[in-house]
Amino acid sequence: MEREWNDSQPIYRQLRDRVVAMILDGVLKEGDPLPSVRTVAAEYRVNPLTVLKGYQQLVDEGLVETRRGRGMFINQGARGLLLAGEREKFLAEEWPRVQATIQRLGLKTQDLLNGDASRSSSTAKTEITARETDSKKER
Repeated sequence: MEREWNDSQPIYRQLRDRVVAMILDGVLKEGDPLPSVRTVAAEYRVNPLTVLKGYQQLVDEGLVETRRGRGMFINQGARGLLLAGEREKFLAEEWPRVQATIQRLGLKTQDLLNGDASRSSSTAKTEITARETDSKKER
């Protein structure tokens, strides 16, 4: 996990988001224990209550369970639940901006699938050159 915090949202929320990212990336797997509240608080120099609040959000979301005297553990199915939520969030919040950019730039499906930006730019240059040639002929 990163050691830096930003001012855009509360630290407990950033902590929660970092644990979620670790689950999605496979760093933390289902059944794995979370680092103890005290360990995280000491390592990141934050109040233990802040860590506990971030962890509690994970419990409330059904991603983590508390086992008395043993700690907190990633629930079975947590990754699948997170993937479904993250996909939904991406499609609702980020995809409309991405789609608008794709349309604005005139990118084609094949350009996106190939990831061939140089081909797209050379095609655009060819089209511009052709237009310039046509406009010179008209004069």
